[in-house]
Amino acid sequence: MIFKETDLQGVFIIEPKVFLDDRGYFFESFRQNLSSENLNFTPIQDNESYNKFKNTLRGFHLQKNPMAQAKLVRCVSGKILDIALDVRKNSDTFGKYFAIELSSENKKQLFIPKGFAHAYLTLEDNCIVEYKVDNYYSKEHDVSIKWNDKDISFPWDITDPILSDKDKEAISFQEFLSHI
Repeated sequence: MIFKETDLQGVFIIEPKVFLDDRGYFFESFRQNLSSENLNFTPIQDNESYNKFKNTLRGFHLQKNPMAQAKLVRCVSGKILDIALDVRKNSDTFGKYFAIELSSENKKQLFIPKGFAHAYLTLEDNCIVEYKVDNYYSKEHDVSIKWNDKDISFPWDITDPILSDKDKEAISFQEFLSHI
């Protein structure tokens, strides 16, 4: 696996070493000793999300302390735009984001540490997104920030995404900041 740093401290692109032959391919998608590489990450749960339609947007999501989660995200079918938003108040990159295309073709993964909000937009129909997390879901610590919040100003190339009710009712970035 190749670990590539991004401009956001702690966020890494992980590119697997893919072995191809006449039968197809093989690659290592996860390895327990990632923490001995560049990450401090011990996943305890593996989640899968099926997205039937292109332009499905999920996020920005995170969990507040003490139930904050780090995530290792990959797209196993289709193609998504994956975004990590730094919400660590004392970070030099607070309020900044990193975006990358993850797909079943490029097999890249994005590691998102605790202290980040996460969102993704499906770029094709029938996308399957898999992500490992290092803490369990907690409804009382769960937060959704508006995907199109003016203070985040992410350059979405969409005006009317498919959203869950939860994401339609998400709070503003300023409202989130007043509660942390």
